[in-house]
Amino acid sequence: MTRSGTTLSIGDGDKELSERLSAGLDEFNFAATGTTAADQGELSVKVVDDAGEIVGGLTAWTWAGLLGIEMLWIREDHRSEGWGSKLLLAAEEEARRRGCDRACVSSFTFQAPDFYQRHGYTETGRTLGIPGGAEDVHMFKKLDPTA
Repeated sequence: MTRSGTTLSIGDGDKELSERLSAGLDEFNFAATGTTAADQGELSVKVVDDAGEIVGGLTAWTWAGLLGIEMLWIREDHRSEGWGSKLLLAAEEEARRRGCDRACVSSFTFQAPDFYQRHGYTETGRTLGIPGGAEDVHMFKKLDPTA
């Protein structure tokens, strides 16, 4: 049964809606896990060239001991120079500094799951049905506090 006076609408991206959903989910998640907003944060690592142009970067979040890698990208003309590893290791080091002891990431099969596995990430599951017949590989790693 729905309440009188409520309306359902469909549209394109809605920043206000995203912010409200995020706040509502944070409130629910904090209560369910015994954490607070103080237990979470954003993290970024960036590489720029001499002209100040972005060579690559990594964005992530931390929450109560967990590092969640969102995106890692290297400009094509700088791939195979080791920047991906340097970004990942720097993010893991910063996560440890923030008290994290574990990390998670997902990567499409046409992206870099092998890269993460070479860095100690273990596959925990897959999402099927990605366009082009690909899959989204979900991975997890315990962060060594002494690394």
